[in-house]
Amino acid sequence: MFGIGVPELLVIFVVALIVLGPKRLPEVAKALGKGLAEFRKATGELTDELRSAQTTIEREAREADRATRQSVAASTSAGAPSAPAQPAVPQPAAPQSAAPGAPPPAAAAPAAKPPGEPPTD
Repeated sequence: MFGIGVPELLVIFVVALIVLGPKRLPEVAKALGKGLAEFRKATGELTDELRSAQTTIEREAREADRATRQSVAASTSAGAPSAPAQPAVPQPAAPQSAAPGAPPPAAAAPAAKPPGEPPTD
């Protein structure tokens, strides 16, 4: 998990035994075990809650999609003109093709500033 092997665990155990002593070491280990168990329980509950929320959101999205499809189907069967699925986006004008070897067209000149405005350069 953390790259800790048996020799490292023995060193940690010996240091903990020296620092805490033989009387306090079992108490500390028990408290640490309880803390880890509580942490796992809390993370498990959080994971379950997140999965539940994800399932609810996905179900609501499917229902909304189904309702949208039904309303579109109802409007098209009633003979009403339907709106396009995507708004029309104006396409930029295609550049004029120049003769081979001709220089590229010059860029448009910037718009004139109204009188009284300071220059931005």
